Amino acid sequence: MVAELKKVLKQVENLPRKRQRELATLILDEIKWDKTFGDTQGELEQLAAEAVGEYKARKTKPLKIG
Repeated sequence: MVAELKKVLKQVENLPRKRQRELATLILDEIKWDKTFGDTQGELEQLAAEAVGEYKARKTKPLKIG
């Protein structure tokens, strides 16, 4: 574990339990998002390349908002 995380966790220990739970949930959510996006990185890159290709080929239309 890196020193910065150890320092933060030591500070979290002094917070009320409710706040500790909230922070734990935030950290777990971040880990989940990292894993989700890490597992799909290749797919996201492929979709982005496809979108850029369609844009350059003028196969896209402006998005009308409102």
